[in-house]
Amino acid sequence: MSRIGKAPIDVPDKVEISLDGNTVTVKGPLGTLTRTFRPEVTIRQDGNVLHVERQNDQRQSRSLHGLSRTLLANMVNGVSQGFKKELKMVGVGYRAQVQGQTLVMQLGYSHPVEINPPEGVKISVEGNVNIAVEGADKETVGQVAALIRSKRAPEPYKGKGVMYTTEKIRRKAGKAGKK
Repeated sequence: MSRIGKAPIDVPDKVEISLDGNTVTVKGPLGTLTRTFRPEVTIRQDGNVLHVERQNDQRQSRSLHGLSRTLLANMVNGVSQGFKKELKMVGVGYRAQVQGQTLVMQLGYSHPVEINPPEGVKISVEGNVNIAVEGADKETVGQVAALIRSKRAPEPYKGKGVMYTTEKIRRKAGKAGKK
């Protein structure tokens, strides 16, 4: 039995859960998330606790058990507390600013790079080089942060680029001098 899958999910008081077959809608102070789960797992609510159970012990059901529980827990956590990814820009002349909803970055190209976040994701900039991506859906927040990072990925020689604040860049030595 999956250790992750059999763990119950506690639902905070501010969060409402509605089950319609395998479709779960979670409403909270930070928004509403809806997801349809596979038929190999069933979701059961007992008061303020959610349980994810699998139909049988086939390989597919076992693999979806823990995944479904984690996705559901992320939905509950997202609408109650939210998720946040932080990035930093390292490089001379690299800067960012928010114009309306759009993130505008100067990354050493001949043109500014603009990113329009999807609905439910908020981008903020502190000190022209620190970017914060916030939202209720963990998957979307991570995808937007990865998109921002991909516009100028950090390079290993000088360490310049857009990187996560928790990321460590393994530096390489440059070319060896002539002998």
